[in-house]
Amino acid sequence: MKVLIVDDQKINRMLPSVLLKQAGCEVFEADSGEAALTMLQTNPVDVVLLDISMPGVSGMEVCAQLRKEPAWAGLQIVAYTAHALPSERNEILAAGFDELLIKPINRQSLLSALKLL
Repeated sequence: MKVLIVDDQKINRMLPSVLLKQAGCEVFEADSGEAALTMLQTNPVDVVLLDISMPGVSGMEVCAQLRKEPAWAGLQIVAYTAHALPSERNEILAAGFDELLIKPINRQSLLSALKLL
C-alpha cells in the first residue's frame, strides 16, 4: 500500500511514517496541502493521511479538491488531527474524509484507520 502523510509538523509525520514502513507500506511525505496536491499529480497513492489544520491550503480544502476529481474517486482519505469533539468528527466526515485518526496516535489506531488490521 502507498501512503502519503501530509502534516506541516515534521514530528507528526515521523511516527506514522515509521509505523507504516514497518507494516510494509511505501510512504511519502508532504509538509503542506500545496505540496500534497503537487505530489499526487506524479505519485499516485492508495491512502492520504491528511492533517486538517495547516497554514495555506488546509486539509479540508485538499480533501474537497481531491473529491472533485474523478481520477481520485477511489482514494482513501484519512483525517489526521487533534480535533476530537463529536461535532468536529461529524463535520470532518461530512467533508469527504473516509476516516478520522486522532493525535496522538499509536500503532493500533493507525493501522485500524488505514484498514490494515
